[in-house]
Amino acid sequence: MRSCLVLRLGRVPYGPVLALQRRLHQARRAQLLPDLLLALEHEPVITLGRDGSAQDLLLPEAELRRSGVEVFAVERGGAATYHGPGQLVLYPILDLRALGMSLRGYVWALEEVMIRTGRAFGAELFRRPGLPGAWHPQGKVGFLGVYVRGWVTLHGLALNVDLRPNGFAWIVPCGMPGAPVVSLREILGRAPALPEVEKAALQAFAEVFGVALTELSGAEVRSWLSRNGLG
Repeated sequence: MRSCLVLRLGRVPYGPVLALQRRLHQARRAQLLPDLLLALEHEPVITLGRDGSAQDLLLPEAELRRSGVEVFAVERGGAATYHGPGQLVLYPILDLRALGMSLRGYVWALEEVMIRTGRAFGAELFRRPGLPGAWHPQGKVGFLGVYVRGWVTLHGLALNVDLRPNGFAWIVPCGMPGAPVVSLREILGRAPALPEVEKAALQAFAEVFGVALTELSGAEVRSWLSRNGLG
């Protein structure tokens, strides 16, 4: 079984993590690092993928920034999405060739991680053909945005646990005007603790990708980043 290093970063702003992802991606492509998985929660941010534009913002960008919401244009696929407190984010940095996995298989696997995570708390999520992510009859719960270069992945998935506020109201989510977006809280009538959802998601990730996860503590993460020139 292949090993995968897990860095749990807690609640962090988007910009530094984006820069970290890109450095890790470059190092993984050069075979300087093993497969990695970043697990975290973001401060409020809107990201625009390759198919996104300012037209996907329902409020002026200047107004969003004054309210503490950052806006980033990034290289991932898809249009506009939101990240914020109450949402679990996983960023896998994996060599798909080493895993023997196609891009389509990778997208399926990320969806499966979210579906199994929801099921662990009693939420039956499902796929919708042609609309990547994890869905419930009430709306979309899980989001995907991936980028692959040199067969190494960047960006990843986001699962809504208890979004407050629901920043998807500020955008056209995933290029789908009026698409309902919900959290596990609305589906279940209660809000699972995000650390428990993260734990379930990491277990699902290990099962779906067939890897053994090695978690680093907070101090170990800082030390590891420093040793590898990534701090």
